[in-house]
Amino acid sequence: MNRLTAIREIRDRLRNGGHSIGSWMQIPHPSVAEIMGQAGYDWVAVDMEHGAIAVHQLPDLFRALELGGTLPLARLAQGHTKDCKQALDAGAGGVIVPMVETAAQLTQVRDACRWPPAGTRGVGFSRANLFGKHFDAYREEAQEPLLVAMIEHICAVENLEEILQVEGLDAILIGPYDLSASMGFTAKFESPEFVAAMDRIRTLCGQHHIPCGVHVVMPDSDALKQRIAEGYRFIAYSIDAVFLNHSASVPTEVAAP
Repeated sequence: MNRLTAIREIRDRLRNGGHSIGSWMQIPHPSVAEIMGQAGYDWVAVDMEHGAIAVHQLPDLFRALELGGTLPLARLAQGHTKDCKQALDAGAGGVIVPMVETAAQLTQVRDACRWPPAGTRGVGFSRANLFGKHFDAYREEAQEPLLVAMIEHICAVENLEEILQVEGLDAILIGPYDLSASMGFTAKFESPEFVAAMDRIRTLCGQHHIPCGVHVVMPDSDALKQRIAEGYRFIAYSIDAVFLNHSASVPTEVAAP
């Protein structure tokens, strides 16, 4: 696939008020990636933070996703310079940055993801440019990988206006479990305080014209439609392991007594 074209198509759709639906991968196997890549998503994020996925496995996972025309993204472990370089050199079309709490933090990650002159990422041959064969063509992609910031802490909500003004930010993605945990009531998503925080995030994103995203963890098409109706536009729909858990269990009506 042409990653730059896919990046720009997603970016243009979001800027024009549309939505983009992707998913999440935590199982480090190319066959799983191939299935996910042909499931119809715009993008699939390979989870380097919570998944048991090593850097050397990324190229095969990304290749399998690309077979289905799905843009591979990486959810970084922390957002260190090394994390950014290794994920993008392996062929990620962009990064999802966990636990963003300040504009300065996001700016540093953005610069670490871009080749000069747009950023500070080290330039070199890698799988992303077919080890130099497509070096010149990759220059343009390396100036503008997709950049998504995860809002996962109440401190980030307090700093959100500054975060949303970082140049190059394509979308934010709310991490509901970590956000609720930072507020003292893990996974209590019906709490009035949590609902108010979600509303504030969505409102500020609208004011700054940055797409607001959320992770719909359990596979539920009605929940997905509801989130879209609520105005969420960059949506991660479930996780490979959750899909498996959800569908693999013996139906209760036929389970042995």
